[in-house]
Amino acid sequence: MNETVYHKEKIAAEGFSVVDDVYTEKETETILQAIAEADISGPSFRRSEDLFAIRQFLKEVPGAYDLLFTARLRALIAQLIGKGYFVVKSIYFDKPAGSNWFVSYHQDLTISVDRKVEADGFGLWTIKQGWFAVQPPLPILESNYTIRIHLDDTDEANGALKVIPASHRKGVYRPETIGRAIETEAVCRVKRGGVMIMKPLLLHSSGRTTNDNKRRVVHIEFSRHALPDGLQWAELMDEKIM
Repeated sequence: MNETVYHKEKIAAEGFSVVDDVYTEKETETILQAIAEADISGPSFRRSEDLFAIRQFLKEVPGAYDLLFTARLRALIAQLIGKGYFVVKSIYFDKPAGSNWFVSYHQDLTISVDRKVEADGFGLWTIKQGWFAVQPPLPILESNYTIRIHLDDTDEANGALKVIPASHRKGVYRPETIGRAIETEAVCRVKRGGVMIMKPLLLHSSGRTTNDNKRRVVHIEFSRHALPDGLQWAELMDEKIM
């Protein structure tokens, strides 16, 4: 079995796969340098003792786009995700050494949109810091993908994602109903310069940092769906990746 077939089958069956060596050490350092030089004074930036985050990352740090979308990443998207996809959300997370921040098991059930418009199948609206989020119809969530670009070696000691394999195939799946007796937990260890590709409906969590290592990740969500009734993705990038 070749590498492409392996990853495609793993994503379909388990909801995620990890690909090493997508970025060289030099490319990874260049991405980090672009982030370090960003103006962090705007409302898209969040800083606390446990977390530094940049919402709408590709808009706030526009120089990062070409650094992230290398020929290697574009080839992976074409091979493992498919054609017609475009960026709809991007976030940068910096989990500092010693962070006590953790996230319990959940699915990514909402999308970010530019306004509130009543539309069939869209509900559970929320607004936070001026951004609207809504739960879309299930087919949108089922066809979307997320790519997490790791800028540090990540394992269970510094907040690697823990997932319930194959949970993405069960629709909306509440964490309290996880069948602990029959379902297993997997730790998604990713090397610096590697990526994790996952389905939004995959149940996932992350723990506290227990060592002195940072965990810096660029999280990018992709869709191929136009939204109905005047709704628009809040962070639509005009270019289709493939």
